[in-house]
This record gives sequence, structure tokens and C-alpha cells, in this order.
Amino acid sequence: MELGKLGVWSWLDSFDRAETADLAGRIEQLGYSALWVPEAVGRDPFTLLGYLAGQTQSLILATGIANIYARDPMAMNASRKTLADLSGGRFILGLGVSHAHLVDGVRGHDYSKPLSTMRAYLDRMEESLYLAHEPKDPGIMMLAALRPRMLKLAAERTQGAHPYLVTPEHTARAREILGAGTLLAPEQMLLRESDPSKARTAARTALKPYISAPNYQNSLKEFDFSDDDFQDGGSNRLIDALVAWGDESTIAKRIQEHFDAGADHVAIQALPPDGSAGIDMPLIEALAPA
Repeated sequence: MELGKLGVWSWLDSFDRAETADLAGRIEQLGYSALWVPEAVGRDPFTLLGYLAGQTQSLILATGIANIYARDPMAMNASRKTLADLSGGRFILGLGVSHAHLVDGVRGHDYSKPLSTMRAYLDRMEESLYLAHEPKDPGIMMLAALRPRMLKLAAERTQGAHPYLVTPEHTARAREILGAGTLLAPEQMLLRESDPSKARTAARTALKPYISAPNYQNSLKEFDFSDDDFQDGGSNRLIDALVAWGDESTIAKRIQEHFDAGADHVAIQALPPDGSAGIDMPLIEALAPA
């Protein structure tokens, strides 16, 4: 499996079965190499991607990101191998430790020591018993790595990193840490709106679930953001750094900045004009590789 330059990252929970299949087919037709889907409190990503594997021919299907607290290492290993086998190797397993409020509060687990927890989880995945048909191509495994130590673990134990909610500056540092030969596939939010007030209002709506999460705040503070930048929905400087808004050429420039900083692949999240969860398909079509 060869991961192309551009992929699409999107929440698909609001679409019914037929709409989801049509969307995946259209993304494939437009020449995007991968479709990334998250895991939070909606659809199971493995079931969803298994369905989409039967609806597509060449599109790579990726979890962005599967929560390690949602299933034990043996179950995760089985899901990975099953989906890699049944999709013909068109699968990327993106793994992450999620966030304390989702792990402790929503799932009822103990969120502590994320780095050592992830390392132990990967150990147990490698040791897991799996007696079914082995896939010819096991696909790719990546970590949702933001800070240096998790990025180093991604380079040591997996094929790469899929950082979410990052800037091109983060991409440059991640490439330095990962070194050559390790995949780097950051996510980038996009918003086609040239009016600064409207764009930033919509961007704040989209960023609301993330802006108060300590993991993201701590990562962004390593790039000259402070506590003040996270107040009242986020400072203009923070909003502009995280969401590429403007016309198509301005948006395309931000994507290119990630490539110039060392990204192998950029997973674009085209936000609807109001910043809600969903996808701006006209923008996806406008930016399509094909």
C-alpha cells in the first residue's frame, strides 16, 4: 500500500448508510488516497470502514484515531488484521490515548501515564494470539502523536504519526523527531470563507470540543501560545493557526506549508461554512487531486 499525498478526514455519523457509501465513492473518484474517520461517541470505526471497504476499490481506509481504551490489545490486533485482510491491505490503524475527560468521564477507565500506557499496549498487541487467516498486507499502523516523546514512540514502534489539530510548525518539528522514512500525516481543518469575522466565528464553533482539552493546549503551548490564547473560544491568532480559512488559493497554500515542513500526506477536514461537524463537499471537489 502506498499512501498518496492528500486524504479526507471527516465525521460521518450524520450520514445514513447510502449517503456514507456515496461519499466514500465520490472521495475515491476525486483521486484522494485515503479516508480518515474518528472514534468518539458515535459509530464504531472498524464496522464503518469494513462496510466502506466493500463499497470502494482503491481508497485507503484509516482510523483517525481509534481509542486504545475502547478495546483491549488483543481485540485491537484482531480488528486490524481482519480489516487489513478483508480490504486487501487498504487499511491504516491510527491509534491514540484520547483525552482524560473521554476516558475517565465517558468510558469509566483510568487515564494516567499515556506514554507508558501506549507502549505497554503496543507490546501486548504484538504478543496477541490470532489464529485466523493472516492478511497478505497488514496495512499501516500510526500513532496520534503530538509531543516529542509520543512522536519518538511512533517512530520506534509504528510506521508513522497522524497528529491532529496542529500547525505547519508542528509538522516541521515532528519530521525532525520522526526522521526520514517514517510517515507523517497531519490533519488540517479548512474553511472556505473569506470574511474574517464569519470565518473565525465558524472556526470557533468547530474548535469548541477541542480548545479546552489539556492534550491540545499543552501541545500548542510548545509553539508560543499561552493560556490567554485559549480563553473565550480562542484568540484570533490561535484560530488562524489551526483553521485555514479564505479562498481556495489561500487554503491550498496552508496545505502546501505542511508538505514543505515534511509531511508525506495531509488529511484535510473541510468544515461546513457554519463550522458544524460534517463536510464541505464543494471544497473537497475544488481541492481534489484528480
